[in-house]
Amino acid sequence: MAKSRQLKGRIRSVQNTRKITKTMELVATARLKRAQDRVIAARPYAEALRQVIADLFTPDLADRFPLLRQPAPPDKGGPSRAAVILLTSNRGLAGGFNSNLIKEARRRIESLEGDGYKVELLGIGKKGIGFFKYLGRKLALERVDIGDRPTTDHAAEVVEPLIQAFAAGELASVDLIQARFISALQTPPATIRILPVEPPAERSSGAGALRANYILAPSAEAILDRLLPLYVRNALYRGMVETAAAEHGARRTAMKNATDNAGDILELLKRTYNRQRQAQITQEISEIVGGAAALQG
Repeated sequence: MAKSRQLKGRIRSVQNTRKITKTMELVATARLKRAQDRVIAARPYAEALRQVIADLFTPDLADRFPLLRQPAPPDKGGPSRAAVILLTSNRGLAGGFNSNLIKEARRRIESLEGDGYKVELLGIGKKGIGFFKYLGRKLALERVDIGDRPTTDHAAEVVEPLIQAFAAGELASVDLIQARFISALQTPPATIRILPVEPPAERSSGAGALRANYILAPSAEAILDRLLPLYVRNALYRGMVETAAAEHGARRTAMKNATDNAGDILELLKRTYNRQRQAQITQEISEIVGGAAALQG
């Protein structure tokens, strides 16, 4: 009887756990849809910015804009500082989502430090911040207030000081560690170089005419001067919305797997309980029959 009670208790516990994971799966699915909509909405603007910069860019213009300059290495008089922005979530229960982003950040930091740079780490999200603080690494920025609904203002607040430092020649580069949202099941970590701005490949050689028939006013230089900071801010914003969508996709997958596993365990416990109850009933019948036979004898 004791084992039967224990099994019934475990069955109730697994049933309750399955209800929780199923609910979390449904919540993640609903949030994923909204996050996907933000990703899709951000893409046309990013593509338009990229297209215009590709059309306006020429090698002779590149030397006039600080955000396009490729700094020299530290051993040749270039800036000795580099920045890395790490995007993670504020919550767990998303499988290997955060750990994969943290591994990508560690690889990038080790690579930059191996090249002689002093790396400044900017953390957005509790999981990444908590990990590097546990390692004893000081972060240049800690933001846990953005969550899974980033805005363009959030991106501007984070990246504007970096744009100014890079333009002043104090930073050699700014890398963004984000999750690429390919689908709900494919959210690989990625390192994106957001500073210096790398000219789109279509115009990097300077060959060919403008694809669009632009009327430039006041000039290509003035337009690029306004567009380049927008391009950098948008790169961070797009990374934020893609990472948020990837987080919900990873959490939905993790909770679905947990729900399925709970169902498998529940079936096993029920079969074990039924076999034990059947054995107990058989034993009770045998005892009754044996007692009746003894009385007749």
